[in-house]
Amino acid sequence: MARKAAGRPQEETLSLWKREQALLKTLVVDRDTEAWQRDLAFSGLQRVGGVDVSFVKGDSVSACASLVVLSYPELEVMYEDCRMVSLTAPYVSGFLAFREVPFLVDAVQQLREKEPRLMPQVLFVDGNGVLHHRGFGVACHLGVLTDLPCIGVAKKLLQVDGLENNALHKEKIRLLKGGGDSFPLMGGSGTVLGMALKSHDHSTKPLYVSVGHKMSLEAAVRLTHGCCKFRIPEPVRQADIRSRDYIRRTLGVQGAPALRPERSKKAQRPKACPQGASEEPAGSPSLRAFSAKDGNEPHQKKWPKLQQRIWGRGKEALWEDLVTKCNSIHQGGAGHPPQ
Repeated sequence: MARKAAGRPQEETLSLWKREQALLKTLVVDRDTEAWQRDLAFSGLQRVGGVDVSFVKGDSVSACASLVVLSYPELEVMYEDCRMVSLTAPYVSGFLAFREVPFLVDAVQQLREKEPRLMPQVLFVDGNGVLHHRGFGVACHLGVLTDLPCIGVAKKLLQVDGLENNALHKEKIRLLKGGGDSFPLMGGSGTVLGMALKSHDHSTKPLYVSVGHKMSLEAAVRLTHGCCKFRIPEPVRQADIRSRDYIRRTLGVQGAPALRPERSKKAQRPKACPQGASEEPAGSPSLRAFSAKDGNEPHQKKWPKLQQRIWGRGKEALWEDLVTKCNSIHQGGAGHPPQ
């Protein structure tokens, strides 16, 4: 049965959370602290980390906390840790860290104790840093508690200090032409809280990058762009992919949800699938939606177009799911979409 987190916490709890944020905020360092951060090529940077918390559908308590470490600049996964957790603290806007960060700190601490040679030199966080209601978002919280450089990368603009997703903001986004282009997010107080970054040539929506801890905004933006194979920085993207996959595998062990009733043969439609072996698994639906017939171009030429459309809409996770599903159908098969 799906579980729900407790409702809004009592005012006393919110007051305690605010005091803790204010105290920890005094420890935030918003400048470069490592030599590699001041190098234009990030010479000396070898490991970048990403964290994510993914939820079980229909359950606001059960979740998977994940930490991945990638090599830099290759961006290949060196280490991953996924574990199921129970988030008992309720979600309150501006206080996400009190719900998720304890589990992420535990993951970092276990890595530090077990495999110190694989410790990331910087962490990417799916959330905000100083771009926050009280200037202390989840990336700041995690950075201070782990004492690691942290970068906050959000997919949506948090409208604080006068920042608005209005016509002027949208026009600035439209003027971002290529991957790496950016513009500052200056609040009504006159403080630059972050940068809107076009992370990939195919992206139509920017990322909102802000300082978490022990790194300047300029270096954070450059490194974020350098870690983007797609719209989302690869450390965060891999943490998300692997946490969701862990949930699927875990639920499969404990008892997967019942399958939907099969459609009648008349109602079934061919499903798109990568180029594969000539024989399909027994009982599987047709996988020839992109077949080269009636003068259409071969289906292998259409995958890059499909991939580009998905990238352009910021749906990299959908593409990854498509790749995963097709690979599972063609276990050891002849082909799959380009990755």
